[in-house]
Amino acid sequence: MKKKIILIVGIVILTIIVVGYRLFLAAAEGNAEAARFVVNQGETRTQAVQALQAGGYIRSSFGFELASFLTGKTGVIAPGGYKISPSMNAFAVAAVLNAPPYMKWVTVPPGWRKEQIANTLQETLGWNDATKNDFLNAYQTLGGADYAEGVYYPDTYLLPVGETGLQIAQRFITHFNEIFAPYAKEAAAQNEKWTTAVKVASLIQREALGPSDMSLISGIIWNRLTINMPLQIDATIQYALGDQGNGYWAPLPKGSTSFKSVYNTYLHPGLPPTPICDPGLNAIVAALNPAKTNCLYYIHDNTGLIHCSATYAGQLSNIQKYLK
Repeated sequence: MKKKIILIVGIVILTIIVVGYRLFLAAAEGNAEAARFVVNQGETRTQAVQALQAGGYIRSSFGFELASFLTGKTGVIAPGGYKISPSMNAFAVAAVLNAPPYMKWVTVPPGWRKEQIANTLQETLGWNDATKNDFLNAYQTLGGADYAEGVYYPDTYLLPVGETGLQIAQRFITHFNEIFAPYAKEAAAQNEKWTTAVKVASLIQREALGPSDMSLISGIIWNRLTINMPLQIDATIQYALGDQGNGYWAPLPKGSTSFKSVYNTYLHPGLPPTPICDPGLNAIVAALNPAKTNCLYYIHDNTGLIHCSATYAGQLSNIQKYLK
């Protein structure tokens, strides 16, 4: 009798799994009603299941978890975007939510250069080298040299896994254009090209230790540009050197200030040919709203506090006072 009960229970469970799988296939194929369901970063499985129920995708959390259990999928639901529909049954929804998402979250911090973004996209989205190179060279199709750097706006993105490098680059640039539109108008009102504003913002982003420094550094950069004084910004050489094994923004090796590159602002007055990174909004605002100062030099002390001077003698004094 006991064996019969075990056999019957086994048959019932197997039937549920088979029927559920078949229903999943029927619901998943050609489902025109499927919509994007998003699991946010840091969201727990419980929170995701509650959102499924609140959105009408499942009738109960119990039914979803039972379907997940019966199909052996009870782990963490990965953050990202999923295609599901209220017309799907619990097995179908469980199968989709417990599989890798078709869209993944990617966070790009301010101050990264395009290659750093491409490396992260390759790792997260599973790109091959060809797709990565398509992303890196997309600017040639999407706007030319003005879009080579500085326009891959730092933010958190939900990106489709299956899109090309060109399509993903277009997403970044479209977002930048939306964010930057009012600042482009402000730059024009100041009789400055939008590309100039982005270049200055990129320098500020790499030079500042935080938003509180940015306006002053902006003022000093503009002061130097006004008198055609070399900017002498180390970050421009770091950009020219690239990653030589210690990261893209590693401390400069000895003698780097004589490195031959059009990006070397010790050797060449004026701004570099392109931005050197992708600046955040604080740096963009600072570029267009520089502090009024007579300073031409600045240093950060060992606590991160900035000190500036109008003369080179004052700079040497500050170095002696705050860095020795």
